[in-house]
Amino acid sequence: MERLSALFTFWREQAGKLGEQTVQHIGLTAGSLLLGVLLGVPLGLFLSRRPRWAPAVLGVAGVLQTVPSIALLGFLIPLLGIGPKPAIFALFLYSLLPIIRNTFEGIRGVSPAVVEAARGLGLTDGQVLRRVELPLALPVLMAGIRTATVINVGVATLAAYVAAGGLGEFIFGGIALNNPVMILAGALPAAGLALAFDALLGGVQKLSTKRLGQVVAGVLVALPLLGGLYLLPRTTGKLLAGFSPEFVGRADGLPGLTKSYGLTHLPSVVLAPALVYEAARHADVDVIDGYSTDGRIRAYGLRVLRDDRRVFPPYYAVPVIRPALLREHPELGPILAKLDNQIADSVMTDLNYRADYLHQEPKAIAEAFLRRRGLWAAPRAAVAGAPVVKLGSKIFAEQYILAEMYAALIRGNTDLAVETKTGLGGTTICFEALRSGAIDMYPEYTGTGLLVLLQPRAAVVDSLGGRPAAVLGYVRAEFRRRFGLEWLAPLGFNNTYALLMRGRQARELGIGSVSDLGGYLRK
Repeated sequence: MERLSALFTFWREQAGKLGEQTVQHIGLTAGSLLLGVLLGVPLGLFLSRRPRWAPAVLGVAGVLQTVPSIALLGFLIPLLGIGPKPAIFALFLYSLLPIIRNTFEGIRGVSPAVVEAARGLGLTDGQVLRRVELPLALPVLMAGIRTATVINVGVATLAAYVAAGGLGEFIFGGIALNNPVMILAGALPAAGLALAFDALLGGVQKLSTKRLGQVVAGVLVALPLLGGLYLLPRTTGKLLAGFSPEFVGRADGLPGLTKSYGLTHLPSVVLAPALVYEAARHADVDVIDGYSTDGRIRAYGLRVLRDDRRVFPPYYAVPVIRPALLREHPELGPILAKLDNQIADSVMTDLNYRADYLHQEPKAIAEAFLRRRGLWAAPRAAVAGAPVVKLGSKIFAEQYILAEMYAALIRGNTDLAVETKTGLGGTTICFEALRSGAIDMYPEYTGTGLLVLLQPRAAVVDSLGGRPAAVLGYVRAEFRRRFGLEWLAPLGFNNTYALLMRGRQARELGIGSVSDLGGYLRK
């Protein structure tokens, strides 16, 4: 009941956003479905007349259906950019298989005797198709459209990752923030839309053949109108921001910035974390969230806007570990400590630059760093049956590099085996993997531990005052008490949140800090 109450409270507070996302979701689904019908139905009719082409065409449509949606969107972004274009095109491709197949099978399922009788009455091929085959095939054809519609409603949630909006914004924000209420706030309306569309088209499918034809014609008229919902005016401003889902929902992210700096005149879209830098680089957006030690800041000529009111808490990198590992293998403690305070902000930025821009392998970057610091030791020979240390990481280059550093230290200084599970996704996935014992250690950040995993009251956060030692002390104590996990010593660098702009644009507009940005937007 408590969670249900929280869900209704969230919907009430976010009613405007929920309405906008629902309209976007309907527009994306309808627009892609219209394209699917316009191509899929004629193609299915063509195959019914040229059946030898059917295996090849249906095979291609089937292959498109099996391509993971994230991969398909990633492939389309360089061609179509971000926004509704790649999302609608991807949904259109997913809708083709059921529409083509059901149109083909519907026509092929018409009794040959009926077709021959129609031809015996003197009807031409076109008249047979329009007056006999299509009316009889309509129920099967509508089943294909019905299937495509339900598929598209579900897949359209991923449109949020390419700044196309939709109910996926709440879903992915909730996943990033470990917020079940936020996930449900987007998932339940999406499921409701799928059920509503399915029920509506199911009712249409049961109509008589004559009535069904009239309704289908009405649906074809309605689809472009529904698709046009996506084109309704949106909030506009002098600049457009592109933010990752986690940043949009975190108290130390967009909500905190808006409250402290008054960024109410900054319209924003949601983007996958991997896309925000590319979107800024290609001028699809003007302001993005990022991390202060990211190598792409240097590579793409971006400017970090100074957080002059200190909204962002410290994000010092610290390994989080299962204490049982240290109890079982006490020799690991001094080895892991070799990286304590060894990596300054500038050093981590350079390491990230090598991975993000020069495309060097994280393992090679880690080895080169350890050699420069005199910490490198060649891996010892594998020992059969040796205990395995499982190292995890999140899904970005910095984490890969840190995981490889620890793996190299363990392999070079102990007889333990090492297994790296890199790219585990966001904070929640890594944290739960650590709690469950799927991994033994991963690098985390003090600000993330405080605000995402512990989520203390605002008064507690305020009492820490953004002091690095105080934040680490609180996080360390609470992790021991609540989860039985241990935070070791900091690695040295502070990879805090930051707002970024293209350097040239920031200079032209005279924006060097977040306060400058707020002032520019209010002019």
